[in-house]
Amino acid sequence: MSAVHAGPEVYGVVASFRTPEEVLDATLKAREAGYQEMDAYTPIPVEGLTDALKFDDVRLGWITFLAGIAGGATGLWLEWWTSNYAYAHNVGGKPLTSWPMFFPVLYECTILFAAFGATFGMIALNGLPKPHQPIFNAEAVNRASTDRFVLCIEAKDPSFDERKVTDFLNKLGPEEVETVMTSEGY
Repeated sequence: MSAVHAGPEVYGVVASFRTPEEVLDATLKAREAGYQEMDAYTPIPVEGLTDALKFDDVRLGWITFLAGIAGGATGLWLEWWTSNYAYAHNVGGKPLTSWPMFFPVLYECTILFAAFGATFGMIALNGLPKPHQPIFNAEAVNRASTDRFVLCIEAKDPSFDERKVTDFLNKLGPEEVETVMTSEGY
């Protein structure tokens, strides 16, 4: 028996605006209207847009911090083990564990592990690699890297209704509004 394929589903509704002020205002109004799952695509940073989108994910900071702590501990352990066991040489009566000499390796390992934690944490939290992102099916997003400011209210929003969202976005005075579909096979 073969499975029934329903075809592409709605990913969200996008509206494109000409200025950063318009997309910021539209985002604030969408937030006031109760929409939670939305994202904006802009060619330049827009001050206040991150706050309007309520983007406050702190997981990457914690991943970077913990990776840095692990790196510092690894560097410290490496120096201690090397000087006390692997290559223990008493030179001039100095102690085997010389803490001031440990600092450069400890510092560099902290930086290295934190950088790797930030890089791989960002990749993992962004869900990469993504061979396809449905938002790129929208014509408006093609110009979001040059001269348009795009707001997308996603279908996963609890109060999403395609017709109501389209009407709501049209009232905000965008250049255009379109429904974005997911592609088949992705």
